[in-house]
Order: sequence, then structure tokens, then C-alpha cells
Amino acid sequence: MERLCEPTHGRIQIYKRFLYAMLAFGIICVLLSVYYFMWVSVPSTIMIKAGVDQELDFKVPATGELYKEAVEVSTSTGTDTKGRIHINLGKTVTVKASQVDQYKLQLKLFGLIPLKEVSVEVIQNLQLKPAGIPIGIYVKTKGVLVVGIGEFEGENGQKVNPGKYVFQVGDYILEINDEEINAKKELIERITHSDGQEMVFKVQRGDMQIEVKARPELNQNGEYKMGIWVRDNAQGVGTMTYIDEQGCFGALGHGINDVDTSTLMTLSKGTLYHTEIIGITKGATGSPGELTGFIEYDDNNIMGDITANTPRGIFGICTPDTIADAEHEYLPLGLKQEIKKGPAQIICSLGNGTRSYDVEITNINLENDNINRGIVLQITDPELLMETGGIVQGMSGSPIIQDNKLIGAVTHVLVQDPARGYGIFIENMLVH
Repeated sequence: MERLCEPTHGRIQIYKRFLYAMLAFGIICVLLSVYYFMWVSVPSTIMIKAGVDQELDFKVPATGELYKEAVEVSTSTGTDTKGRIHINLGKTVTVKASQVDQYKLQLKLFGLIPLKEVSVEVIQNLQLKPAGIPIGIYVKTKGVLVVGIGEFEGENGQKVNPGKYVFQVGDYILEINDEEINAKKELIERITHSDGQEMVFKVQRGDMQIEVKARPELNQNGEYKMGIWVRDNAQGVGTMTYIDEQGCFGALGHGINDVDTSTLMTLSKGTLYHTEIIGITKGATGSPGELTGFIEYDDNNIMGDITANTPRGIFGICTPDTIADAEHEYLPLGLKQEIKKGPAQIICSLGNGTRSYDVEITNINLENDNINRGIVLQITDPELLMETGGIVQGMSGSPIIQDNKLIGAVTHVLVQDPARGYGIFIENMLVH
């Protein structure tokens, strides 16, 4: 009997150890989940407006030292010790800074466990005019963008690809043999008249400029080709988000990416044109809708110049007529810590002038790797749902208003549910 019990006793011990290990693993997972929840509950960057009392109410049991030498800072719940202010985010904290500047806040959970370093940026107390105006966009690339590489039939019927292993999709061709290339037509002409001689290309590849060499080859029509597909411009329809008091605009809430390479287009120059919305393709599950605009690329229809294409949107300078056409009044900024779940409005045009439509903010991602998806919203306005089915292409950049503050811009639609989508915090559009 004793020999029969020994294996059973051993299995029981192994089973106990397994249960203890699983319990420990479960406790660790819970602790890590709690820690992660605390981590994302406080953004890595907090903006506050100069000269304005700003409430911070993150409800996180974390404390830290806010510090910046030689700058006047006051808080409702802090004490200043040698230029440092103790902050307790377990309570509602009112912060006020007298001038534009930057601070650091080292946070610890329960005053013991390191949580994160937070940048506190004091920005100007701006007022922005929400626009919601449809815009026609034309951008010219800096150099010529390589969007594809492939083979073709050479003069003897063989498959050739002189650009293979030389160029990469996403390259910008800036020069050929030390001569600047500004347009696709110029590139084609230089290759066509190369007589098959080796050519030196200056290429922008990511953050680097490099030189590569390639020799064009004849196709069956007796024309010299390189086996690359290129693009030098892009056009589209979007929505202007805001105009500031200096006449500068922000639009789209995301950058203009090449349709083939999905890379952010490097801008040489760009122009905004008046556009007339002439059609609406209603969105449905699995099929995003679209606003169809008619754009006449004429100097008389110019609304402004695009000076920057960034992941946060496109930016530039408006014409005086465009500023006058923006009929809404200037509004204060609503920073991300001021946004709350609940009713809000977006401003856009469906072809009959700009107007406000009701939406519901369903979630706020204070700490999100994707800067264009900080706000989660749902269209609730019956008229907008009837006309468009929700958020459609062309509405990117539509300003989001809550409590009479400009808080963000629409950026994306959920393909499986066109009534729902995302927006960017307005403060992110001010950093470009």
C-alpha cells in the first residue's frame, strides 16, 4: 500500500506547485494590467494654456515633482521646494503657468513605484476659427516618387529590369547627373534621351540622400526605359479644420500619403482650391462612402498655399477671401484632459454650406501610439446618417466641438461601422 501511495503523493505535490505557479502568474498579470492601466491614464505630454487655471483630474494614485527653474508656477494642491512642486494626481489639481515654457513631471505610483516621465508644455491661450469648409488639394512632390519597380520586354524580347536592386519603392529621385529633376516628364525625357549611358541618380531614401547608378535599356519599341513607375503629384478632397488669428490653417488631421506606397508624401509645394461637393456615396458596412467634389484648378479658385504635409495634417496660409468665408466665430481650445465622453458636434459641408451635426464621444485615448486616433466618436445626427451613412472620405478634418471649445478633427472611419470613427486632438495639430 505504501508503494502505491508514493506516486499519488508525488502527483499531488506537483499539482500544488502548478496551482501556486498559476496563482503567482495570475497575480503578476493583474498587477501588470493595473500598472498598464495607470500608465495609459496619464498622457506622456500634458498641455496647459498660459495664464489659465487648468484642472488635472486623472484619478491616478501617483505623485511626482513638477520642476522648471526660474519660471513662476502655482498649483492649488502643491508645495514649492527649491523650484520643484509636489503634485498629487490622486486628487484634482489646478495648475497655472504664467508663460509659454516646458516642464517635467516624474511620477511614482503611491509615491514609490516609478510610473513615467511626463512633459508638461505650456502653450499660448489661442483662439481658433472652426472652418468645416470643403477643400480641393493639389500637392507637388519634392522630386519624383518611385511607386513601383518592374520588368519589361527588351529589344530582343527578353525580360529586363534595369531599375531592380537599384531603386526602392518610396524613393524620391532628386537629380540625374547633378541636374535637378522636378517633374515626371523631365525624368522620362532624360531616360529616353540617355542613349543607354549609365546615369547617376541622387535619391532621397528615408532620412538619407544617396547616389545610385543605373543604365536604361531599350524596349521593343526602341525606347530607353528604366522599369520604374513614378508619380510627381497628388490631388484630393478634404475638409479645413481651423483658421488661426494670423490667417494660417490646419486641415485633414492626417497627412497626405501616396496611394501606392502608403508613405507620407514629401512636399515641394501645394495649393488649396475651392471645391464644390457634387455627389455623396453613402457609406455601408465594409464599404466606406465618399464626398465627390468638383475642383477647377484655376488661379481664381485658390484658397491658400500648403506649406507642410505632416502626419498630423496639412498646414499653410489662407487667402483673405477664405478667412472671410469661414462663418463660424473664434473658439477657445479644448485640451485633451478637458474632453469628456458624451455629446459633441462636428462641422462639415455636404454641398449646401457648412453646418453642425451631432455626434457622441464614446472614448478618449489619452495615451495612444496613433496620434490620429485619440478621440473615438459615433455619428448620432439622423440627417447626417441618412445622407452619408456616417463618416465618409472627404470629411477628414471636420472640426469637433464640445462645450463651445474646438477639441479636435475627424480623421478616420471604421470600415465595418461607418457611423463610428476617430479624431485627432486639436492640440496635436498645433505641433507641426
